[in-house]
Amino acid sequence: MTSDSFAVVPPVQNEADYLDFMGPMTEYPRLAYSMKAVRKVGDQLAKPIQFGRDITVGHYVDTLEIFSIANSWRDSHFLPMRSVRFSVGHHMRTLRLKGDMASRPKRMASIRRKLRESTTNLDTMDDIGGCRAIMADIKGVRSLLASMRENFPHEIHTREFNYIDEPKPDGYRSHHIVFKYRPKNADTEAFEGRRIELQVRTRLQHSWATAVEAVGLFRGQDLQHGKGEQDWLRLFQLMSAEFALVEQCPVHIGVPDHNDRVRELRDINKRIGATRILEDIQNLTHYPENFVRSTEKSRYYLIQYGGDHSVTIEPYRTLMLGARTLEEIEKKIELRGIDVKAVLVEVDKVEKLVEMYPNYFGDVSLFARKLKSICTEKAAIEYSLAP
Repeated sequence: MTSDSFAVVPPVQNEADYLDFMGPMTEYPRLAYSMKAVRKVGDQLAKPIQFGRDITVGHYVDTLEIFSIANSWRDSHFLPMRSVRFSVGHHMRTLRLKGDMASRPKRMASIRRKLRESTTNLDTMDDIGGCRAIMADIKGVRSLLASMRENFPHEIHTREFNYIDEPKPDGYRSHHIVFKYRPKNADTEAFEGRRIELQVRTRLQHSWATAVEAVGLFRGQDLQHGKGEQDWLRLFQLMSAEFALVEQCPVHIGVPDHNDRVRELRDINKRIGATRILEDIQNLTHYPENFVRSTEKSRYYLIQYGGDHSVTIEPYRTLMLGARTLEEIEKKIELRGIDVKAVLVEVDKVEKLVEMYPNYFGDVSLFARKLKSICTEKAAIEYSLAP
């Protein structure tokens, strides 16, 4: 089944709704440095950064300047990121598609890892600003994509990455589109060409991707990038194929057929106790459960995941206030080596925070249920949103 099967009449964006969502354009940070400085800093971020007691004052000042330039470049993606977020959400609402949206600026640690391990440069990185649309089912994914191709205010950059119909070898499945921001007027010309990545996936695909991250966080392994225990990597590869089967999507070449997959999944689960470990992740991840009631008027949340599996959530009224705090925490992570992961996210409602970013809260319940059902001879069924 192709995306063309779900051709729709493209919705027209209402300017008043857009301006109400975005707020004053002048409040969004502009890049305070030259592009030459951004490119130079990208080269420096890819290298190890010295920290500790032996660092000189001059070297410390130079390092702070590196992060200042990198943060200014990241901050200049805030307006384009929110503009893309609004437009995607508008398509979802107009088409009456069930799903949710979230967005986040890329973590500095992730930016540095990508600069080290790929050929990309800081000034050409596609996902410094990222949006995520989690749809109820595969039909919703394809309908949304078809609609955006017909009418979207920003340009699709190069090609799309269809990891749903062409899953990655590790089992990752999602559809990625990179948009280049088109300014609406002279007030937003400074942001022209900023690249924002949109990920569109189903609930089932989301449960897989976030379970990979949650297990990696809990066990201190970078499973997301193929580094860690082979049994876990294989389990996720096989579970991805089972989910693809349920959604009637292609399975990666080389993965065994359904019966052999199920037998191997049961063997792995018995050997490593995967279902028990998934339950431990849920039980041993601690966060204040009353944060939903105390942050009703916020849209932006700074999530910190500590080495002791504790989670803290700080609400912010504006994206910029949260960004300043994030930058200070990231300096401590990079220069002092503190054991914490921090991310600044935007969700429409606080109740959606755990649902959209379950990896930080140890919420692997959907994935765990599917694995358990497979290991007890029950077929996986596609997850759909409750009414």
